[in-house]
Amino acid sequence: MSNKERPEEEKEFMDILEERRRSSDLGHALRTFTPSPYKGAPPLSAGALNRKVLESQYLRYITKEVAMETGESVDLVREEASGILEEMSQNLQLGFIRLLGFTLSKVFKRLFSHINVNQEGLNRLQQAIQESPVILMPNHRSYVDFLVLSYILFTYDLPIPVIAAGIPLMDMKMVGEILRRSGAFFIRRAIGSDKLYWAVLSEYVKTIVRTGYAPVEFYVEGLRSRTLKSLTPKLGMMHMVLEPFFKGEVYDIKLVPISISYDRVLEESLLAHELLGVPKPRETTMGLLKARRVLEEDYGSMHVYFGMPLSVRQLTKGRVDRCEYNLLPRDLPQRPSVETQECVSWLAQQVIRVQEQNSILSPWSLMACLVLQGHQNRDPGRRAVFLCPPIEQLPENQVMASSMALHRSVIRCHRGRVTLLEEEEGPVGAGPFTTEEGVVRRARAVLMVAAYRNQALHVFIRPAMLALAVHTTQGSRREDIYSSFRFLLDLFSNDFIFITGRSSQDFEEACSLLRKCGAVQTSQQEVTSPEEGQSTTSFLRALLQPFIDAYQV
Repeated sequence: MSNKERPEEEKEFMDILEERRRSSDLGHALRTFTPSPYKGAPPLSAGALNRKVLESQYLRYITKEVAMETGESVDLVREEASGILEEMSQNLQLGFIRLLGFTLSKVFKRLFSHINVNQEGLNRLQQAIQESPVILMPNHRSYVDFLVLSYILFTYDLPIPVIAAGIPLMDMKMVGEILRRSGAFFIRRAIGSDKLYWAVLSEYVKTIVRTGYAPVEFYVEGLRSRTLKSLTPKLGMMHMVLEPFFKGEVYDIKLVPISISYDRVLEESLLAHELLGVPKPRETTMGLLKARRVLEEDYGSMHVYFGMPLSVRQLTKGRVDRCEYNLLPRDLPQRPSVETQECVSWLAQQVIRVQEQNSILSPWSLMACLVLQGHQNRDPGRRAVFLCPPIEQLPENQVMASSMALHRSVIRCHRGRVTLLEEEEGPVGAGPFTTEEGVVRRARAVLMVAAYRNQALHVFIRPAMLALAVHTTQGSRREDIYSSFRFLLDLFSNDFIFITGRSSQDFEEACSLLRKCGAVQTSQQEVTSPEEGQSTTSFLRALLQPFIDAYQV
């Protein structure tokens, strides 16, 4: 659902930092916290949850299999499984949630001017949590993502989720233990073919889901996006959280897409350097302390949009025959059918697409598109706005000035011209740059601006592919242009999110958007681009040019 399609009340955001700036952070952290859990969830401690996992018939079966394959005793394999679970499992404790709540109140007030949350989305989430096991599925752009979600749920008296986190975070002294006691469970990066580890992890996740112990939070993209655009989904965790439904162990599961949008991402410079090949710094407590200088910077506003909970039961109706799971006892491992795998992939695509549609576009994202293209004519940008969801309704000059102030590390306005800072001279007395330094400076600035352009590409990608198809196809036959559009859709399927089986709808959506801004004219037989639409189609084609160049290289 796009911003234009949302009912009026859906556009309302509340700034959760407003109250924090008026009242005591300590009082907020120590207030009564009584969230309403899933209606079928029995009271269960973290220790009891772990025992339930270790005593499950599924894990008993796998440990016997592993013992037979390796020649080790069953007791030794069970001990190994217990060690894996101890390393992995969370130990959620309210005292540490309060500590985190107090600390984050201080930090967030320094970093952000506003953290805006859609109240109606939280109301829907509260109801969903009481009715079904809930899976929270945010996009992943920053290390702040999972911290802000737990903070919001704590603030609104909603159950704190258990969060899938990478094991490097566990190794951070003190911080790792605080995160564990705040709901994080830690997963090794490279599991490979470790059968026992996969079994412990999947049983742990499935036990949390089937018991309704807590909402489960994980990133369907798998990794933090270094380019700030959506990544193709990773399906391992997706299969784990959905299996209890496929096996009939729960009536339904609710997937909640969450869109987190930043005016400015804390790690913007780090991400650019990683893309240039600089090794990612190891997560350490000392590194975190050294990074405290970010508290002196302004990162603008953050928007967190909790989407409509998606019923797995409704979405999979007619797509998956769950009867196949009746052919074996539930406790035995069972490889999902091709039909099930395709359905899980489709669900993941749906979630990411909803994340994109509910994201809040900042004016800077549109400015970044134009800055990178070096457009002097403002008309393409004006036309492009017709394709976009509504952005902040402020006077144009005020929007541009505030955006440039926030991103002054990469751009400046001089004599009415917006330029990348890498094009300018260095500090006085610094001397000339070497060729290598010049290349790195230019690449860093371009990548930082390109990342914010990428945040807008999900809006432009379909119209841009149509504009390119019209431009490159000989003739104007609708059928030929659709064929070119399909080719581009397949070509860019690893760069952008397209839902399987929706190419025809994507084409019609692109036609509709370009018709609205006068960039194309369509009939049942033809698609043409009139002269007055050339500036818009030129702008759109230029958005795709870096990706086309990359494929050609």
